[in-house]
Amino acid sequence: MNKTHSAGRKDHAHILLAEGDDAARNEVTAYLEGNGMQVVVALGRSETLRLLTAADPCLAIVALAAEREHGLGLLTEIRSSSTLPIIVTGRRSEDLVTALELGADDAILKPFGLRELYARVRNLLRRRIVQQRRQQRLVVRERFQFGGWELNVRHQRLTAPDGSPVELTKAEFTLLVAFLRSPRQPLTRDQLLEATRMHQDVFDRCIDTQIFRLRRKLECDPQKPKMIRTSRGIGYVFELEVRRSG
Repeated sequence: MNKTHSAGRKDHAHILLAEGDDAARNEVTAYLEGNGMQVVVALGRSETLRLLTAADPCLAIVALAAEREHGLGLLTEIRSSSTLPIIVTGRRSEDLVTALELGADDAILKPFGLRELYARVRNLLRRRIVQQRRQQRLVVRERFQFGGWELNVRHQRLTAPDGSPVELTKAEFTLLVAFLRSPRQPLTRDQLLEATRMHQDVFDRCIDTQIFRLRRKLECDPQKPKMIRTSRGIGYVFELEVRRSG
């Protein structure tokens, strides 16, 4: 593999590398880290799947193992639960074609130049950023109507059925949006913590406090809530029908 790399570029991207070959793994890791990227190495199927959640990477590089079905099976498992950009590497072109058919975003035949791999990584990351920005533009135009209420996401404005504005804190706003995007679906405290971008080490009862405050602003009787109902053993569920536009 070509060991020449472009000095001075700092991407700070978080890359998951699933590569069983020691030499290839060390070369790719050194090259990407030399270009400012953070690399988390996964050895084997179970560790790869675990790190997809634990490490929260922005892209994965998956090397197909000598056992064809094992490598492609891992790709299928990843793609079944994640939209993470994936670059697959392998020594047989037919395997790479199959990998693309199974949902890989890019494929590269071994042996490859490290500069080429780096360029492909950067290209996929740029595409992901463009897609995220496009999605964000769509999201900020969202409007929700429920039980006579209206929430304008772009302006973070909640309007009561009588037309009066209702002030929400940032936490209350993000919590309400999470409910409105998943109406009539039980949401766990962990899901609500993630949706409101709170740190995972925050005691989960803080969600209960935010729910209580949100109920006081939405419910006629916060002690007997009809909008945000407690789902015993699970979390909470938003009970009203929601119309979404944007």
